[in-house]
Amino acid sequence: MSFLIGIDVGGTNTNGVLLKGAHVLATVKAPTDHHNLHTGTREVLTRLLQALPREEQGPVELHLSTTLATNAIVEGKGAPTAVLIIPGPGLRWEDLPVPFKLYPLSGAIDHRGRETGPLDREEVRAAVRAAKAAGYQALAVVGKFSPRNFQHELVIEELIAAEFPELAPVTLGHRLSGRLNFPRRITTAALNASIAALQAEFVRMVEAVKDQYRLGQVYLLKADGGTLALHESVHRSIETILSGPAASLMGTRALAEELEDAVALDIGGTTTEISVFAGGEPLAEREGAVIAGYPTLVPAFFSRSLGLGGDSQVTFDGTRVTIGPQRMGPPVAMGGPHVTPTDAVVALGGAVLGDAELAYAALQAMGAPYGLEPRVLAEKIVDAFAQKAAAAIEEVYAELNSRPVYTISQVMAGAKLKPKRLVGMGGPAAYFIPKIGQELGLPYQVLPYHEAANAIGAAASRPTFAITLRADTALQKLVVPELDYEAAISQPFTFDLEAARQEAIRQAVNYAQKMGAAIEAEEIEITEEEVFNMVRNFYTVGKNFNLRAQVKPKIRRILF
Repeated sequence: MSFLIGIDVGGTNTNGVLLKGAHVLATVKAPTDHHNLHTGTREVLTRLLQALPREEQGPVELHLSTTLATNAIVEGKGAPTAVLIIPGPGLRWEDLPVPFKLYPLSGAIDHRGRETGPLDREEVRAAVRAAKAAGYQALAVVGKFSPRNFQHELVIEELIAAEFPELAPVTLGHRLSGRLNFPRRITTAALNASIAALQAEFVRMVEAVKDQYRLGQVYLLKADGGTLALHESVHRSIETILSGPAASLMGTRALAEELEDAVALDIGGTTTEISVFAGGEPLAEREGAVIAGYPTLVPAFFSRSLGLGGDSQVTFDGTRVTIGPQRMGPPVAMGGPHVTPTDAVVALGGAVLGDAELAYAALQAMGAPYGLEPRVLAEKIVDAFAQKAAAAIEEVYAELNSRPVYTISQVMAGAKLKPKRLVGMGGPAAYFIPKIGQELGLPYQVLPYHEAANAIGAAASRPTFAITLRADTALQKLVVPELDYEAAISQPFTFDLEAARQEAIRQAVNYAQKMGAAIEAEEIEITEEEVFNMVRNFYTVGKNFNLRAQVKPKIRRILF
């Protein structure tokens, strides 16, 4: 049986787990070095490999949840990026709500995928030269209706590769999403282009580690809880954003006893991630992930991040305890500069960590001006932590109940969500989850292996992806933009919805093979489908099919 290592790079710690099948063999933790994310990753990987049973041999697969893409976008460390857009007629491109430099090009594709205006190659060259002269180091190319005909994007890609190789590769919008939301597709492609060079450098580093340790396949966790082959991430780095919340949620799915209508918390050192389940399924961001204010088309779970963690800075003014959102370092018990919720737990005997006397002395110094005993202040801090988390959960549910919500497989039309159970993970979870559950009046579960549950989530995840199929029998044309696939419909009069479904499933299997995943047709499901007649002069001249097919979400359950 093969072995599997999962590593999650968190804001405070990097956690790792070694699995054999559904069994946990070892868990380890190392501090995250934000100046060099590779340091903690290498340390965790080395220690986990040392835990491999010597009497057993087998391939070791590695799953990584990394903050590289997220941090690069949030901190603005991506390459300066411009976007060549093909807006077509009738659109004021200047009004598009996107914060990137846009270079509009002539040429047009209509809503059915027909070319209604040719590209001007000289205009493309001039736009690329202008972008280069302005200091832009990365380019994206996005046509308004490119998911229905991507030939213009391909022509521009080929021209740039041949004549401006220093700016290649470029990101093409249709390959990242088959959806038509033009502003979100522009933003998604631009962000992908901006972090592509950083991702390529990261992939080279991981490939070197893979060769050094003779590892098997390496996968990266995506925002939707699926995995992406390492080599493919160079082209689709944007899909690895928000993999931290995804790791938390997948860890919950792998370990929780009951998730029917649960709220899940991952309490880290810096933040607490809040996820929601309805009918046993996690809620999803229907339109796509939003990161640092950028709306994208990246499939993602619904989650909210709260600036509240075990290492958050605590202040006290004599009446009110304030926690976070800043983290100023480790707890005082571990040699840190400021009192944290962890120090309160240590002082109360709820955790054995570092030097309890240091924590007690720091609480004494904080409470003395107000005549407050250290234990009383510690209890106030714990109560404030639980109250802040509970209030945030209530705000999340208020937000969800004010708009349509979706799980990964269905819309919860008209459903009013209410948590019935609290599930928690993370280092401080064992102490804080019972308190938060009490505050909310909910039964709770602290997950087994709660300190490494996010790494287990990364390890337990499997490949996921989706493709979009569009078929127009009047034009006798079928396209799958994510695959650069275009084909003629040989028998348009007999091409019906069932034929479209089967073709979508076949193309999804082909996509899986391209991604390095062994997926069978039975593992594909149709999640969206629409059919409408094409009418001309009061007569039906054909049908238009729009389908979306995806791998059925699965999770490796962990035994304990």
